[in-house]
Amino acid sequence: MSQDKQSDQTGNLILNSVIGFLSVLLIILLFALGSRLLYPRIASERAVEDPTLISTVIQMEVLNGVGISGLANQFTGTLRQFGFDVVETGNYDHFDVPNTLIISRSGQIENARRVARAIGVEDQYILREEAPEFYLDVTLVIGSDYEQLNL
Repeated sequence: MSQDKQSDQTGNLILNSVIGFLSVLLIILLFALGSRLLYPRIASERAVEDPTLISTVIQMEVLNGVGISGLANQFTGTLRQFGFDVVETGNYDHFDVPNTLIISRSGQIENARRVARAIGVEDQYILREEAPEFYLDVTLVIGSDYEQLNL
């Protein structure tokens, strides 16, 4: 009988230890979530206070507008070598884009111009379409003219 009692106490101790550990983990996660909601660390929000912060690093996405498999990923490596921060790649909503487009998302058109100059896109293909919910500076949509670009 004493062995059953000791086994129950050991089981209770393990159970209480697991509950205590999970409680501490829950408190840490709730604290992290609360601090993230109160103090978001997003560069484009800080750029409103100091526009020079965003001008040093241009965060961009690269979208494939021609449908050639892996094209956006190929561009990503070269753009990163140029010093751009490519944070996302993917496909554009259609694959019949004739000319490569650069879309300014942050309202800082100079960032889009810097990307255009680096890869050889004419100013007429720079568009302004501010979308603060993207948290990006520039969207690059690769068009059918991709072979003429400086990449």
